[in-house]
Amino acid sequence: MATTVLRVRLIGGDRMDITYERPELASEEDLIDEVITTLSEDSGALHCKHGDRLVVLYGRGVAAVEVAPRGAVL
Repeated sequence: MATTVLRVRLIGGDRMDITYERPELASEEDLIDEVITTLSEDSGALHCKHGDRLVVLYGRGVAAVEVAPRGAVL
């Protein structure tokens, strides 16, 4: 199961840390490739978690995504 924590900067300037996981993927590298591919599509959306809440992140509202070796701080 691949899981990563991403720091997302939105177009409005706000930042948020989200957790994204996919049980069927084996590596974090594949997961990150999927995140980039999904968010680059016009109708791309990711189902993520922000704390205990489910969040849908739409690619058109994202300005940048950071992935750090230790992940973002939740």
